[in-house]
Amino acid sequence: MKRIFSMLCLLLCTLLFTHAATAQSIKGAWQMKNGGSATVTLVITDDYFMQSAFDKDSKAFYSSLGGKYKDAGNGMLEVVMEFNTEDKNLVGQTFQAGFKVTGSDLQITVDGDTQEWTRIDDGKAPLQGVWRISQREQEGKMNPITLAPRRTLKILSGSRFQWAAINIETGEFFGTGGGTYTFKDGKYTENIEFFSRDSSRVGMSLSFDGKLDGDNWHHSGLSSKGDKISEIWTRTK
Repeated sequence: MKRIFSMLCLLLCTLLFTHAATAQSIKGAWQMKNGGSATVTLVITDDYFMQSAFDKDSKAFYSSLGGKYKDAGNGMLEVVMEFNTEDKNLVGQTFQAGFKVTGSDLQITVDGDTQEWTRIDDGKAPLQGVWRISQREQEGKMNPITLAPRRTLKILSGSRFQWAAINIETGEFFGTGGGTYTFKDGKYTENIEFFSRDSSRVGMSLSFDGKLDGDNWHHSGLSSKGDKISEIWTRTK
């Protein structure tokens, strides 16, 4: 009897571990296989995603969208759109999407249309997650930025980042940018591959002094305009 009980416990633990691994396997950065002339990237964390289409060589930005999601079970995701540059009327709406991960490949199906993606990274990194700018230095003083419908978010996987300035109530979109990043020995560096408001920023590399303090990420340096900045970003939960 004890042997049977032990075997059942082992099986249950195995099933739970397998489910957790499957649920997490969608996290990370992906690139669409059939994006045509555009590069289409998708960054997914525990409960948030951002997708963008751009051409790094011509410095063209095409579109971006993002929002929250949760695993609805049976290979389905429930998605709540928080921004969409092509149709702001979709903001606030809930969608169902099927997904399947096979090795380094991801299939996402929405309304019968299936997208094929290949993995860029697995999302494992100290900065992995979604961050909201919560404090900014002005005149030598750190000033809090309260959470409001209009917000600036930054999502990071193991190697890619994207920020977006949005209003989740009105659907307004104020700008986005993204690319690859590194974070090593207290230095955070962004390599910009797309920038919706100013294509001249594409190709630039920006380095900041960076430090993690729990769920707060401090970084300071020069913006893409050359202005001094000192900010604190807080990990969203």
